[in-house]
Amino acid sequence: MYKDKNLIIRPIEKKDLSRLWELIYQEEKPEWKKWDAPYFPHQTKSYETFVSEQGDWIASKNYWVIEVDGDVRGTVSYYWEHEPSRWLEIGIVLHEAESWGKGVGTRALNLWINHLFNQLPLVRVGLTTWSGNQRMIRVAEKLGMQMEARIRKVRYYNGKYYDSIRMGILREEWENH
Repeated sequence: MYKDKNLIIRPIEKKDLSRLWELIYQEEKPEWKKWDAPYFPHQTKSYETFVSEQGDWIASKNYWVIEVDGDVRGTVSYYWEHEPSRWLEIGIVLHEAESWGKGVGTRALNLWINHLFNQLPLVRVGLTTWSGNQRMIRVAEKLGMQMEARIRKVRYYNGKYYDSIRMGILREEWENH
């Protein structure tokens, strides 16, 4: 668990599953999905299906909750793009609009990146988003990440093409920022 004032990131516990289901799978067209890779389809799930499929989220190393004032607001995660070369990518989703634009994402990702550099033998932490998510790009920049790649017009959403944006930060840059 890592803490920044009223914000905590921590491993998922069994008690969090109903809240995560509510945030992620209860609604057919949740607002957060307009920003989190909206070019990929979103499917609702029954709570029973979610619990049967997501038991491995509990105590997961790569998928944690973001809690603000005791309420689960979203998740931070990582996945291996290529584990043998230690190429790791991170993600974040704040599932409720009232959490947006208040520094919650920046604070949560700051804690998450610290955790990952402290726990894993990483040289770099990466983040991939799309050009339609300017808030995510600003968060990455605030954390010292640099634009590493712009793959032009590869994300199609609502009749328009967007760029895929790859950002990253090296360990030595993180330690000096």
